[in-house]
Amino acid sequence: MTPRLLWVWGFLLFLGCRRTEQPSPTGSSASARETEPVEAIAKSSPWFARESESSGFDFHHSSGKTGRFFLPEMETGGVGLIDFDQDGWMDVVCIDGGSVDPGHPTPPRHRLYRNLGHWKFVDVTESAGIQCPDGYGMGCAVGDFDGDGWPDLYITQLGGNRLFRNNKNGTFSDVTQQAGVAVHSWSTSAAFLDYDGDGHLDLAVVNYIHWTPEREMPCFSAGGQRDYCSPVNYRAPAPMTLFHNRGDGTFEDSTDKAGLLRAYGNGFGITTGDFDHDGRVDMYIANDATPNQLWINRRNGTFVDEALLRGCALNSVGVPRAGMGAVAIDLFENGWLDLYVTHLVGEGNGLFVNQTGNFIDGITPDGPMAGSLAFTGFGLAFGDFDNDGIADLYVANGRVRLGGKAWSAQDAYAEPNTLRRGLGGGRFVEIRPQGGTEPPIFGTSRGLAVGDLDNDGRLDAIVINRDGPADMLRNITGPEGSWIGFHLRDGKRREARNAVVRIEASGRQQWQQVQPNQGYCSSQDPRLHFGLGAARLVEHVWVRWPDGITEEFGPQIPGAYRPIQKGSGQKLPAAFSW
Repeated sequence: MTPRLLWVWGFLLFLGCRRTEQPSPTGSSASARETEPVEAIAKSSPWFARESESSGFDFHHSSGKTGRFFLPEMETGGVGLIDFDQDGWMDVVCIDGGSVDPGHPTPPRHRLYRNLGHWKFVDVTESAGIQCPDGYGMGCAVGDFDGDGWPDLYITQLGGNRLFRNNKNGTFSDVTQQAGVAVHSWSTSAAFLDYDGDGHLDLAVVNYIHWTPEREMPCFSAGGQRDYCSPVNYRAPAPMTLFHNRGDGTFEDSTDKAGLLRAYGNGFGITTGDFDHDGRVDMYIANDATPNQLWINRRNGTFVDEALLRGCALNSVGVPRAGMGAVAIDLFENGWLDLYVTHLVGEGNGLFVNQTGNFIDGITPDGPMAGSLAFTGFGLAFGDFDNDGIADLYVANGRVRLGGKAWSAQDAYAEPNTLRRGLGGGRFVEIRPQGGTEPPIFGTSRGLAVGDLDNDGRLDAIVINRDGPADMLRNITGPEGSWIGFHLRDGKRREARNAVVRIEASGRQQWQQVQPNQGYCSSQDPRLHFGLGAARLVEHVWVRWPDGITEEFGPQIPGAYRPIQKGSGQKLPAAFSW
């Protein structure tokens, strides 16, 4: 081992061994509940009610499984929220699988549901022109790539991704070839971001492994049954792909030029943000059974992977975990984005606590990872579901291998989802009934999208279940806590991707960033939602725009989604420390 590698491993072990519990970071806003004893489980009335198919939302996912255990069948199923017609209601796009069996090729049946309001949806897939005649569906990302103020849709697949441009009349056009973003790999998650600060959304695409049906191999469970393989069996990790937006509706593949071919992994999840406070957006990739990557933006069009040096590549004992979904969340409300990653059963989901640009694998008995050892997590989202002013956590679970407790007689891979209520200071308690529904829902869950589907100020959720009906979960927690939402636009009325918002209400601060493309193969509500508890006024709203300009907008009255446009606030250069 070279001296450099010895130093790296020594530094990593120092980071991993220096803490066994999470800190109380400077600037964290403590709640009254932080000093209360924490029980492992909190019994509660249901937080969600499952909407029936009478609402018009009737998506049923298909993996195309034929008993030959093709690996893609186990990973498929994303979901996205997109207000494609700009009527103020979040519409829903569901990603289907199809079939990768050479003897039974079937194209995916992705669906687009228009939200009519009041929990009524209509399938407009055909009239909108969302069709993928080939490929095998995985996930999606939503973003305004052409800067016209209307959200576009990117669908990731095995065998060819698709970019659909919003025509601003209820229809989309497939512009994949013209735009130059047809990745012919096995793509999973994707994210729109402006990595070079030129005002145009670039596109980062995560790829899993190099795979074809001919490369499939027989694998077996611990009990000797035929089962799906681990990605390590194939020894074929794939690099991610980065497209630079030229600003004329086309992209160039800048993967090599940006330095992203220097590290490979079995890529599943992506989340972005300014993790080191240097003013440019970085990228974090959750890899399955290979070290995660933290691509630090060098402000010159290139990136360098510093996950190992900064402490978020491996767990605290130097072992890679099976990373599925990933989100960036300022869990301690101090302005630094932490990282949360879902993992395989027996590994436990992981929290990397950001301490001024370096990360520590935080492990506590009451953290967001508690209780996750028994499940395999995929989709995930933090959101203040009960509007008490503290973020809660929802995780969509589902096995990838046979074995363990049988939760469903119909699906050997099914598990219940988990809902954890935030208590402040990085502390959580699990809500029962499991997943917040009565009775609990069991499925092989994959993609998860969280957003306000009925504009009542309470966050709802949609879960995609492999080979099963999707769950549309209506929030029924009650109207006790107040709330406020924001939709950020830049000076040209484009969505301000990766802008940072800090609010203050009743002396307490909260932080969020605009980045809906995170989780697992999914895209969330692009509006920022803040629960406020008992506060009846938001005294201050500070925004740090992607170009570094900071403004204040306030005070604001709670109870509505407020538009915030760059240039309409009061400039405050010292509102943020970076």
